[in-house]
Amino acid sequence: MPIDVAEAYQSLINQNRLRPDPSQRPALDALGEVEAAIEARPKLWSFGAEPVRGLYLWGPPGRGKSLLMDLFFQTVDEPKKRRAHFHAFMAEVQARIQTWRTGDRMTRKRVFGTSRGDDPIAPLARLIASEARLLCFDELQVTDIADAMILGRLFEALFAEGVVLVCTSNRPPVDLYKDGINRQLFVPFIEIIQARCRVLELKGAQDWRLEHLKSATVWFSPDQREGFDTLWDRLKGQAQEAPATLDISGRKVVIARSVGAMARDTFKDLCDRPLGPSDYLALAERFDTLFLEDVPQLTPDRREAARRFVTLIDALYEARGRLVVLAEAEPDDLYPAGPGAFEFERTASRLHEMRSSDWLKNKSRRQP
Repeated sequence: MPIDVAEAYQSLINQNRLRPDPSQRPALDALGEVEAAIEARPKLWSFGAEPVRGLYLWGPPGRGKSLLMDLFFQTVDEPKKRRAHFHAFMAEVQARIQTWRTGDRMTRKRVFGTSRGDDPIAPLARLIASEARLLCFDELQVTDIADAMILGRLFEALFAEGVVLVCTSNRPPVDLYKDGINRQLFVPFIEIIQARCRVLELKGAQDWRLEHLKSATVWFSPDQREGFDTLWDRLKGQAQEAPATLDISGRKVVIARSVGAMARDTFKDLCDRPLGPSDYLALAERFDTLFLEDVPQLTPDRREAARRFVTLIDALYEARGRLVVLAEAEPDDLYPAGPGAFEFERTASRLHEMRSSDWLKNKSRRQP
């Protein structure tokens, strides 16, 4: 017999795989209400039918938002459902819009089932709704102006097609795309989210991700790669990972792997590429935890990479981010000699501080 989200939650507690957190109960109850409403609605959507109100769950990182939504997604009895990384979903949306705009009549007909009209939003919404009557997004965050400009119209059309939205975010809807270019064009998305979703703050004081980090090693040597991978898997749980794109003054910087507010990438991708302070500041703003792997012992011929590494660590340090590293050497031995080695001592000191329990315990991240 299928179980509901509350029963799945209790099962994890009974198996000692989860510690009960009373602050999660309101979110669990709200997800249960959405689950019941979805399962009670007609299998075929018809215009004029009573819409199911979704849920926008927000709060600081590490409070269990992703865990709760994953349990909901696993247990809800809806055959057409999709759990997606928001940025990956929007990349797909932009690609489909491009297909509509550049495709000929036959291409439009094949992909969208229609070729009429100039506006891609309505046929795109019908296509998405045919694939998923429930959309679940983890850590919804809007940074791309191209996404911001279409979200209101897209979700108005999706909701008109009967699609239900359940998502998590670190910010309340009113703070999405804060200070973004042409933000007034984004406001309709905020309004429709507030109208069609219950907005609920997860207020728990316990940061479960931080508790895992405080009890774990956060600096790994190459022969400890398995431990590095295990910690990543433990923190991301069952959440889906996907590349993330940072939009920085019109440039796109792709982070190889991300789950919500956690990112994972290599030294080569972040420090051997010609990235600058604005890129690292955007990364530190977007993510509260970075898993950085394959950091080499640096030599003078890689002084430019060493300089970028210093800038990256400075950005993470000022943002009070959390850092997990897989490196060939300890901080003091990463760049022992060569131009800039003396200045690197400050970075080594910061790396020691950022791996300490005091950093994790007392250096709480600034909230947006």
